Amino acid sequence: MNGPVLVGVDGSASSLAAVEAAAREADRLGVELRLAHAFEWSAAQVPPGVSPWDPGAVGAGGSADGALTEAERRARVAAPGLRITHTVLMGEPLTVLETESRGASLTVVGSRPASRSAGGRRGSVALRLSAHGGPPVLMVRGRPDPAGPVVLACDHGHVGRGAAEFAFAEASARGTDVVVLNGSGTRHGQPQDRPDDTLAALRKQYPDISVRRPRVRGGTRRAVVEASTHAQLVVIGTRGRGGSATAWPARVSRAALRHADCPVAVIHAQDR
Repeated sequence: MNGPVLVGVDGSASSLAAVEAAAREADRLGVELRLAHAFEWSAAQVPPGVSPWDPGAVGAGGSADGALTEAERRARVAAPGLRITHTVLMGEPLTVLETESRGASLTVVGSRPASRSAGGRRGSVALRLSAHGGPPVLMVRGRPDPAGPVVLACDHGHVGRGAAEFAFAEASARGTDVVVLNGSGTRHGQPQDRPDDTLAALRKQYPDISVRRPRVRGGTRRAVVEASTHAQLVVIGTRGRGGSATAWPARVSRAALRHADCPVAVIHAQDR
């Protein structure tokens, strides 16, 4: 896919970390970086004489301009020479970002620290974006180990080729290894696809990358969260269900997006 890497910008420290990661990803993929700031404008807040479709008339665009300017500065430090565009999206932030992401090669979001009011929703933006089985989603979170591997996790014993390719490309760019966590090979009594052929092909394509496949104990969800404490990145290959806002990714994906201690990428298998 040749679409841009899209990143949500709101001026927070979390979103700026996401911008830096998105810039590096856009540079790796050879595509432009698109900075998106979502602005929710309620008609009830419109002063007399101001058009409800023109919040800029009362200076409401100033915060967006400031956030986008700082985001572009951070992106250019992370990846000099990168082509960068930006947009202000009008509407409920999660909804408009979801719509904008449909043409992206990768969508990158941040994860704010947990709080009493929002702690139960950690990872909700990434969960929503990855619910439809669309382009890959990367959530920047935790404290990645710069010397750690890329962890490739399977949902219910299945590794999609897209997820494996993403993990190997990341490991190559980072100069590290791939650790494959492959849980149960069956689900509801039905055998799942084995990743051996895909991994064998990628090992030939990336001969310098070492691949480790430790035995999973205590379930894949627990193994992924534990492995994330010593990883640079976790990549989840999931089939998901797709098709509606309530079609959440499988449990391994949810656990990683909510509890991992490093960035998490969710890559949906594409129908063939």
